[in-house]
Formats: sequence, structure tokens, C-alpha cells
Amino acid sequence: MNDDYLWDKTGQPDPEIQRLEEILGTLRYQPKPLVIPRRNYFPLLAIAASLLLALLAGGIWLRVRSHDDVPPQQATMETPGPVPPVNKSAVNPTPLVAHNRRRHKSVSSAAEHQEALMAKEQLMLALRLTTQKLHLVHIKTQHKVG
Repeated sequence: MNDDYLWDKTGQPDPEIQRLEEILGTLRYQPKPLVIPRRNYFPLLAIAASLLLALLAGGIWLRVRSHDDVPPQQATMETPGPVPPVNKSAVNPTPLVAHNRRRHKSVSSAAEHQEALMAKEQLMLALRLTTQKLHLVHIKTQHKVG
């Protein structure tokens, strides 16, 4: 056997070496173009959009429900009385906007408060379930892409 055949394929080949080359020929390196897998973000976007719509619908529902519970008010005409003098040292330094916000808070009864807490708990449960489902879909899509 000539050692040159093993290094540069010159010289007389050994029959056993040729047989091994034929057997291992299927495992030879074969260049292929680089394929980059594309991620499909559609399921994640669909879930995010449905979650956003659910949150928006829940917020609108709570807002409308709280406005329906306020009893209608009737404006009354009162004659103005004498205006007391203003003591400048007793003027409240808080801004007018913050004062107006506090004045418009509605006082709710215990039953309304309990109902609001129940609605909050239901919303939190729905958010937890949606988060778990979103996580499950994320895991499944990761395994399909790879």
C-alpha cells in the first residue's frame, strides 16, 4: 500500500480503503444553503389583540355600570346670601384641580363596594387564565419553529 493515496489520492489505492470510502461516502459533507427559520408572530398578536379588547370591554362595562348607579340630580335655585370675608391665612394651598377631583368622588354603599370587588376578582381571574393560555401558546410555537 502506498501512503500517498491516503493524503493526496495519488498512487495505488488499497482495496479495503476503497471499500471503506464507499461505505462512508453517504456521510460525506454536502454543502447546503443557509436556511433561517421564520417566526410566525400571528398567534401571539391575535392573543394580544383579544386580551386588549377584553380589557377595553371590561373597562367600558365598569364605567357604564358605575354611571348607571348614580341617581339623577335636580338643579335647585338658591338665592345667594352675603359673602363672608376671606381670611388669607386660612386659604388652602392645594391646587384647584385636585380639589375638584376630590369633590366629584361618588360615595358607594357597602353592597356596591362588594359588587365592585367581585367584578375585580372576576377580571383578575380572567387575566390570569389568559396569561396562562398565552404562555402555553408561546411554548407550543417555540417548539414548532425549532
